[in-house]
Amino acid sequence: MSTYKYATLFLARNISVNQTRTFFSNLKCLDVTINRENGVAYVLMKHPPVNTLNMQLISELSLTLSNLEKSKCQGMILSSIFDKVFCSGLDLNELLKPKPERVKGYFSTFQELVIQLYGSSFPTVAAMTGHSPAGGCVLGMCCEYRVMKKNSQIGIPGSRMGIALPRYIVNLMSSTIGLRNAELMLTKGKILNTDEALKVGLIDEIANDRTDAIRKAEDFLKEYEMIAPLARGITKRIIRRSIIEDVKMNGAADLENFVSVIMLPEVQEKLDMYMYNLKNRKRD
Repeated sequence: MSTYKYATLFLARNISVNQTRTFFSNLKCLDVTINRENGVAYVLMKHPPVNTLNMQLISELSLTLSNLEKSKCQGMILSSIFDKVFCSGLDLNELLKPKPERVKGYFSTFQELVIQLYGSSFPTVAAMTGHSPAGGCVLGMCCEYRVMKKNSQIGIPGSRMGIALPRYIVNLMSSTIGLRNAELMLTKGKILNTDEALKVGLIDEIANDRTDAIRKAEDFLKEYEMIAPLARGITKRIIRRSIIEDVKMNGAADLENFVSVIMLPEVQEKLDMYMYNLKNRKRD
């Protein structure tokens, strides 16, 4: 059975057809289903082979979040149809030998998605069905709760590729695991296994498999069923305001600095070597 069919059957078993409605059936990189009874949205990334965050996937995630806000969604579970990966991160093809305006537009769109997800009014859970490096880790940190399947890895290896991370990503990591842990992780470009990630607070629970991850995500959202959505949403935004406001004030300058670093010859050389090694690894 294909991974896609498995994911679809899983949702069908756990939510009856008359309880759900499909949201945006024309999306190519996402499956979005909403439980009519509790208002929970299941957003499954399905961009093969590893949910690389190309421009289309980023745009579809942003569009979906906007419409979930309008629909008065009561909670969202962000997951993947793939068993071994949640999201592989940014599209490195956008970074290799890019035109400055193209890469600037790409990162600007991703930056907007990050703040949109981080500042959403409804509760969010990342049910991470597998590895979550780089941008996948960032998406997870934007959610309020993270459940990761055992034997997976998570982290941001940017410094290993010569990439100095944008300020908002550093702030996100610091807010999630604390300043000291963030400093050690990000400066080393460290990738953690599930036990290590749980220990530092980068994830909140470990799941045995996909089914367990989704159920634990659902259990977290159930805790908010008796909480007033307006009060909860306002409180969340107050807590998260500093990072959101910092991006609004410094995001443009941060973006310019980031793009200038990406364009450096030594960074391009490291990216080229990384892509070469990655392709050879896939052949093996």
